[in-house]
Amino acid sequence: MAAVVEDGKLVGIVSDGDLRRLLEHRGKDALDLNAEQSMNREPKTIAPQEFAATALAIMEEKKITSLAVVDADRRLLGIVHLHDLWGTEMV
Repeated sequence: MAAVVEDGKLVGIVSDGDLRRLLEHRGKDALDLNAEQSMNREPKTIAPQEFAATALAIMEEKKITSLAVVDADRRLLGIVHLHDLWGTEMV
């Protein structure tokens, strides 16, 4: 997952799933797109004060492997990945 940030704020993400879908629908023309044209403008996010269990539940529900951690102003603070949670006793 790559985060697309403008002035410190998250404006979108490009995930492996996004790239797969673009390639399926547009073929090799997808390779001519830039991040702005390829990104998901409404990515799933989580607030920094949320519990890891909440992040895991969102990822399971949405069938995704990463969540952007953003504050109330959508400033990107980090990314939590499913593999990060595997190292805990939650999973």
